[in-house]
Amino acid sequence: MKKLSIKIIAFLGVFSLFGCADDYLDYTPTELLSVNDITEAAETRPELLEGFLNGLYSTMYTTGTGGTTNHDDFGQKGWDIFTDMSSGDMVLAGVTYGWYSDVANLVVQEDNTSTRNYMPWRFYYRIIFGANNLLTDYDPNNIPELEEAQHNIGQALAMRAYCYYNLVNMFVNEYNPSTPAIPLMIDPTADAQPLSTAGEVYDQIIADLEQAVELLDGFNRSAKFMVNQDVARALLAYSYAAVGRNAEAAAQAKAVMDAGNFPLLTAQDLVFDSSTSTGGGFNDVNTPGWMWGKDITEDTGLNLISWWGQMDVYTYSYAWAGDPKVIDNDLYALIPSDDIRKKQFVGFGNRTPSNKFFHPDRVRGGQRFITTDYIYMRIEEMYLLYAETAAKSGAEGGEAGAKQALTTLLDIRVEDSSYVNDLSGQDLIDEISKQTRIEFWGEGKSYFLMKRNHETRTRGANHIFRAGETFNWNDPLLTFEIPLSEVQNNPNL
Repeated sequence: MKKLSIKIIAFLGVFSLFGCADDYLDYTPTELLSVNDITEAAETRPELLEGFLNGLYSTMYTTGTGGTTNHDDFGQKGWDIFTDMSSGDMVLAGVTYGWYSDVANLVVQEDNTSTRNYMPWRFYYRIIFGANNLLTDYDPNNIPELEEAQHNIGQALAMRAYCYYNLVNMFVNEYNPSTPAIPLMIDPTADAQPLSTAGEVYDQIIADLEQAVELLDGFNRSAKFMVNQDVARALLAYSYAAVGRNAEAAAQAKAVMDAGNFPLLTAQDLVFDSSTSTGGGFNDVNTPGWMWGKDITEDTGLNLISWWGQMDVYTYSYAWAGDPKVIDNDLYALIPSDDIRKKQFVGFGNRTPSNKFFHPDRVRGGQRFITTDYIYMRIEEMYLLYAETAAKSGAEGGEAGAKQALTTLLDIRVEDSSYVNDLSGQDLIDEISKQTRIEFWGEGKSYFLMKRNHETRTRGANHIFRAGETFNWNDPLLTFEIPLSEVQNNPNL
């Protein structure tokens, strides 16, 4: 037991120091945990494994996890901004400081020498390497009997799949199973790998998530930053949808809905009401409809460099000081006047989301040390993904089920949703897509929607960069290049 404890503690130290490595990926961590180690630790020192998994999850919200000191390098929520700007739905409306200007101008995406091109690549592979370490000697046909060990393995599998899902979408133009995509690293003892095809990458993603859903059955997480079975199902639904397995995607999304663990947001949850000074915020992980998120406290240590600093005019940072992020004019025009979500973007005259994302005190530039929370996923995603994939496949209720799910969501947001009953075929799918873009503006979902639905977007007139230009889902300008440092240091590429 003493030897095992030392081994895990040594690994935790290595994992915490990934950010101090050279400017290329370290493919072989020096300390490895076998599945037998996991089982033994689960029996004798469960707090050590919890510490390991917490380290894995902390990468999601820690600054510098993309390998830089840049003020746009602060974990998953930073890449949410990258993808929302790439999709065109998020507008960089000021460049006083210039963060994200090369992302909004679609320069970073095609420049593999750019640090910002490299940051998400490094971030996701860091988590993958950590998960792989825990999964050393993992055999899907020989799962440990101990429930705690199963839960730990399930979380690691889900996190690995989540990272590969993001990578294969960001760094590959479109899904074609035979197209060379990204290196698939599964064995933590292996050296750098050649490019696997998109089909091989998605096969691994789906296999990991299918196993994770099984292993996380009965897992009662202690905090929402951890992946539980509902989150794993949701990730699996997204992955099925990305490769056109829409019936299976609809089934997984519906299973999350039917489980009833997360209620839909109320009208009050959706938007700040200036007449009563209540509502909205998207700032509290305890909101019942949040499926996955992180409780941010002062102890977390976030301030200027954070998602809130880049997005919230009520936080002391860039959105307040001259680099606001706002909704695309044309997308805003698609929101009906009776839709309460239109009120999320009023108050500052430039479509700032000041009534959707804000510190509760609502003092401009007021929040200095971040205590507002990070959202990764909420239940409305499953309603709209179910509607999308049921409408496409005809399965799990088909168009009737899709309309019911869409109407259930819209009834909280608009005065009259009856128009949905008259939609069918592509018109219904287009409406679901539009509602997805509106619903999750600023939450990092639009880029992936655009890719899986093969959509074309035209930028509105309020864009500083490339206003009026039209982009297809597979335009090379929207897809990140494999970083030059990876090309130079991976002899198998």
